[in-house]
Parts: sequence; C-alpha cells; structure tokens
Amino acid sequence: MTDATDATDVAETFLVVADDTAEGAKAVRYAALRARHTNARLKLVHVLHRTQFLQWGGAQHVIDAEAEDIGRAVLATRAAEVEQLTGVRPEMTMVRGRPGDAVLELLHKDRAIRALVLAAAAKGRPGPLVEFFASERAGSLPCMVIIVPGGISDDALDRLT
Repeated sequence: MTDATDATDVAETFLVVADDTAEGAKAVRYAALRARHTNARLKLVHVLHRTQFLQWGGAQHVIDAEAEDIGRAVLATRAAEVEQLTGVRPEMTMVRGRPGDAVLELLHKDRAIRALVLAAAAKGRPGPLVEFFASERAGSLPCMVIIVPGGISDDALDRLT
C-alpha cells in the first residue's frame, strides 16, 4: 500500500473494490472507462476479512493463505478487464479488515484518490459498502463516491463515461 501522497503531484485516481460480484464488474467497467477518458489512474483493492482466532494456529494460517490466494485471483481477473478496456494495468492492493473500515482507512491514507467507485445491487438492498459509504459518513469523506446502478447495461455505461 502506498503512503499518503501530495494530491498535486499525482494523477487523479479512481478506487474500486475488487470482488467477484456482478455489480463489482459494473463498478470496474465504469471506473476503467472513466479513467481512460480523463487520463486518470485506477486502483483496485480487495478486502480480506479478518479470520476469527482459532485455537489451532496452523488452521488459521491455512485459511488466511487461501483467502489471499482467492484475493490475488480476483484482483488478477479485474485487472485484466481494466487492461483490456484501457491498455493500462491498474495498481492493485489487498487490505485486511471489515470492508467499510478498511476502504475508509485507505481513502484517508492515499490522497491521490479522487473518487471511490461502487455499484449498487441490481435488486433489493444496494449492498453493504454502498450502505456504509452513503450513510452518515457521506458528508465527511475525503473524496467523491460514485455509485453505479448494478442493473445498468454495458452499452449505457459506455455511453455515460
């Protein structure tokens, strides 16, 4: 993970939470296309949940290692999608913790991030990260939050970016 940077020295960065959901793919597509059109950078973050303490440390180590392997695979898949759309490999990072808190900490540390791009679920509740960032925290965030509708078509996303 990068240290806090002087926002005047770096290009605008869009941050997207990389997961394996359909709405996550929409957020990545929007951010990649927007970054391409604005000469911005794209950063993908995958959040690893903290494992509960297990009495048998070896089992906990195996669980953590498997989660990291899955995280690397998710990041690689999403990075390939970004690279196909933009021609540029995005920055990638993994953080550990409760998703909302971990992403919020990253937003405060990396001053180059101009926007957090999330996508709402196509049906039902919008999703835990959208709820987290659109709640009482919304007024005090260090960057914009862009929420992409999960049910939007790729053609509509292409047109809107």
